[in-house]
Amino acid sequence: MENIISGFVTSFAFTYLAIPPVIKIANERHLCDVPGERSSHFVATPSLGGVGIFMGILIALFMWVPFASHQFLQYLVGALFIIFVVGLKDDLEPMDAKKKLVAQMITAFLIVYACDIRIESMHGLLGFHSDFPYWFSLLVSGFTVLVIMNAFNLIDGINGLSASIGILVSTILGIWFFNTEQPAFAILAAITTAAYLAFLRYNIMPPTRTFMGDTGSLILGTITATLVIQFITSNAALNIGHMFHLQSIAAVSMTVVVVPLFDTLRVFATRMARGHSPLMPDRRHIHHLLVDYGFTHAQATGVLVAFNAGMILFAFIGQNYLEQHLILGIVLLSASLGTLYFHRAVNRKREDKKKILQLNSYRSGRLSTRREEEKAAARSKAY
Repeated sequence: MENIISGFVTSFAFTYLAIPPVIKIANERHLCDVPGERSSHFVATPSLGGVGIFMGILIALFMWVPFASHQFLQYLVGALFIIFVVGLKDDLEPMDAKKKLVAQMITAFLIVYACDIRIESMHGLLGFHSDFPYWFSLLVSGFTVLVIMNAFNLIDGINGLSASIGILVSTILGIWFFNTEQPAFAILAAITTAAYLAFLRYNIMPPTRTFMGDTGSLILGTITATLVIQFITSNAALNIGHMFHLQSIAAVSMTVVVVPLFDTLRVFATRMARGHSPLMPDRRHIHHLLVDYGFTHAQATGVLVAFNAGMILFAFIGQNYLEQHLILGIVLLSASLGTLYFHRAVNRKREDKKKILQLNSYRSGRLSTRREEEKAAARSKAY
């Protein structure tokens, strides 16, 4: 417990103190995110908050995580270094998508192969209980890391969302790791929570002073993926009678990251259904829908975090009473209905706005025509 608290305080303090100098340098050198068509902000804002986050996490890791008894964590640090460099390069100058994917694959390889943090079974999902062959376990685990990593990157479209979801996930998993006597992962979760809490001070509280950028979101996605996979693996190693053993681990683990996971898969599916590349950026994410509906960034973030938290609570409680496919079905149905509601509501607002503009244009045209007729009549009368 002492190391967890110390790690939390260290990570928060160093991140909190590191971000202001980073903001100052970014402003001086004009390293800012300039608003574009897809942007939800209107002022050029530094996007290097992830640099301060990385510094806080790294210092706290070296100070408080017991590397001597958990030597595999050195490879996790290596993976974080790689994804930090990739994110920073992309924040400073957009990278080629293929090169970025290759770097992400190397990061995933270090986690699942060098750290040996792997998904070893479907755990009853779709009726499969047997263990995977080793090579297939590596593929499934690597793919999972890539999906979660990019999911957190893709939902980082409004202030506070990616960080807040990450804080929620790392806090819940950190508590679980603490109660199942896995101090290294409990400390990692606490350090992550602290770093992103410190970041929120400069991001979600007005005025927005910085974004986390790809650096911060990719680091968050990488750590979250690591925690989620270890959560699945560690649960399987617990005795069935253990207080914190979960019967429906597959459903619970997916629900833990339901907002980024569902939104990413939904957006990719809709893009491909329209004949577009799944990697082509647009404004179809759920956070864009909420902002277009009329919510502020803070309100939209609050709605999505509350939904994610509610679904996690449902999954943790429901796994004692419901079959895991039913849990997943209810969670996915809830997410789908919520998205559909806001999608239709935004479309109605756009149609209403269009009709108002057309009506105003028509009235303006009629008024202009009437004035011309009056002028013509006046000229005729003068003659």
